Amino acid sequence: MTDLILVPGGVSLADWRAIYRGAVATLDPACAPRIAESAAAVGRILAKGAPVYGINTGFGKLASVRIGDDDLATLQRNIVLSHAAGTGEPSPGAVVRLMMALKLASLAQGASGVRPETVALLEAMLVKGLTPVIPAQGSVGASGDLAPLAHMAAAMIGVGEIDLAGERLPATEALSRAGLAPLELAAKEGLALLNGTQFSAANALAGLFEAETLFTAALVTGALSTEAAKGSDTPFDPRIHELRRHRGQIEVAAALRSLMAGSAIRASHLEGDARVQDPYCLRCQPQVMGAALDLLRQAATTLEIEANGVSDNPLIFPDADEALSGGNFHAEPVAFAADMIALALCEIGSIAERRIAMLVDPALSGLPAFLTPQPGLNSGFMIPQVTAAALVSENKQRAYPASVDSIPTSANQEDHVSMAAHGARRLLAMAENASAVIGIELLAAAQGCDFHAGLTSSDALEAVRALLREQVPTLDHDRHFHPDIEAANALVRSGAVAEAAGLALPGIA
Repeated sequence: MTDLILVPGGVSLADWRAIYRGAVATLDPACAPRIAESAAAVGRILAKGAPVYGINTGFGKLASVRIGDDDLATLQRNIVLSHAAGTGEPSPGAVVRLMMALKLASLAQGASGVRPETVALLEAMLVKGLTPVIPAQGSVGASGDLAPLAHMAAAMIGVGEIDLAGERLPATEALSRAGLAPLELAAKEGLALLNGTQFSAANALAGLFEAETLFTAALVTGALSTEAAKGSDTPFDPRIHELRRHRGQIEVAAALRSLMAGSAIRASHLEGDARVQDPYCLRCQPQVMGAALDLLRQAATTLEIEANGVSDNPLIFPDADEALSGGNFHAEPVAFAADMIALALCEIGSIAERRIAMLVDPALSGLPAFLTPQPGLNSGFMIPQVTAAALVSENKQRAYPASVDSIPTSANQEDHVSMAAHGARRLLAMAENASAVIGIELLAAAQGCDFHAGLTSSDALEAVRALLREQVPTLDHDRHFHPDIEAANALVRSGAVAEAAGLALPGIA
């Protein structure tokens, strides 16, 4: 993957996406003076002798406990070790690397008080492919993503485990193999590393990027389903959508028109079709998918801002030699964004499942029952539709807003939390579910079009059908269905479905 230069505070959403997909990120060298000055400011603040939260005091409810100068390094090591208290399965490596890049860009803005060598180690771990093993559970999304980020910081000091080229190693061994040495933390550094929203933000961004891929694929499969059912493209007329004025709706309608342009299937029923209106799952695609697109874009705006911000505590202001204690670690913006992405993922899958259900029902689609030439002897798409329904229902349960929940922590010192971490962490699982639904729709819609022998769809949709048929033949009799679903799902998740259409489809950026 192409290397990227991170300019802290000004990293584009496209660059964060590229890092998630595997690009290697390094810091803009122009950051160096700000980082050094921030670390020097911590020394000057300590020299004043006044208590400063997290630098010469305890943490959370223990903030009133003053720590002596001889114990400042131990204080920082202790916070990392004590806070590395996560549980559950390891977080996906791509999410962890994105989290590390987000933390790197945050620290490099010169408001966290860490030394250049601390930033350099984090950067080197990214460049050399050292990925800390981070349990996925344990953050409530306020006072920072403490447990997950503490596991990252622990790896930096040689504690815990690191994944290196697919091998899970003790942190000290992985660092040594890469020619790196464990870090000795200085004042403020442990707290700066483990305080912040980077775990929640990384998971939310990952969900956003997967949602965008699914969204574009669902536009294609929605158009293909419309063709299979010999639905009308009249509901996509631009005049309808311009009157309502929603940007996403207007763009989705335009995309659907482009996808169906030149279709002989559509031309075959322009006249003499007794149907007056199609079901909502066809007719209201611009309204539903457009609203989902608008929601994803709102979430993207929030997450791009968050990704370029500084969210640890206290914050260091070298020009005044002040350490200000606030609440930038509270991940409420991320929690809201994650909830919006969850809602969009839920609805993208939901309306797609309704199209599948419509296609398998001969009373609605006019096609053979369950899309098989010999219904009865063959079950055809009967159970794939059930699978899609099960996945949609699972996503509905997961879509309940996490941000409306809160539970007091740290002896009520941290009495309102965002729940952003698990609100964001659920998104990849929801995306997997929605992807499988879109994959099933791709199979069903292509199968439906196969019954219109002698008629072709548009060039764009025929290219998509050809892509699928390279891997999955027409279902002329019952066979082991699972491999077909897996193949279609892989095409959806890879972005190949939208790419095959050869059109510029609307996305979040």
